[in-house]
Amino acid sequence: MASLPRSPASVPSISPLPRSRADLAPVEVVEVVDSRNRPLAVMSLAAVHAQQLFHRSVLILVYNPQGKLYLQQRSRRKTVYPGRWDVSASGHVQAGESLEDAARRELFEELDIQVERLACKLQVPATPLTGYEFVTVFTAGRIHAVPRPNPAELDGGMFVDADEMEYLIQDYLDVLTPGLVHLHEHGMLFPNHSNHSNQHNHQGEAAPFTP
Repeated sequence: MASLPRSPASVPSISPLPRSRADLAPVEVVEVVDSRNRPLAVMSLAAVHAQQLFHRSVLILVYNPQGKLYLQQRSRRKTVYPGRWDVSASGHVQAGESLEDAARRELFEELDIQVERLACKLQVPATPLTGYEFVTVFTAGRIHAVPRPNPAELDGGMFVDADEMEYLIQDYLDVLTPGLVHLHEHGMLFPNHSNHSNQHNHQGEAAPFTP
């Protein structure tokens, strides 16, 4: 897939470090929940996905001190949306793990960022459009830590402001994940900035929120 264009010129790109933190991530075992998000059983994530069972995931938004949002570039080795630009960090909630603990773990595993507290911004009910996931969106707010993308999971990242995000939405929609676009269209990425973009049609995009 072609890389993002150089414009807007003010958007810096941050390359992943030549190291791996994959060994820090525990085995993917998650809680299966019912349609009301109540725990039912513990199964492997692969089995949960194969059977399209309800489970939980988290998305995290990270901003620099200037208020720019960090976008991660998903690894081209991923099965779902390889190489696309996505929210700062994301992942599944493992068995026995709280939502906030899962979000903090994903931040560390993917971006080498440690935070003490996160704020919950949004909870999305599980539907086929979310990949049968109850999605919780957290924000780390404005932080000084510099993201260091894990090359085992990501191909890089960059910070964008609201206008640069709008530019990507308008001209490069096909290299963004539907989940990122959905949050933009609902004013969740830059709440204090007017969103002038039109609603986009994502026919064929089965799961807008997919870690």
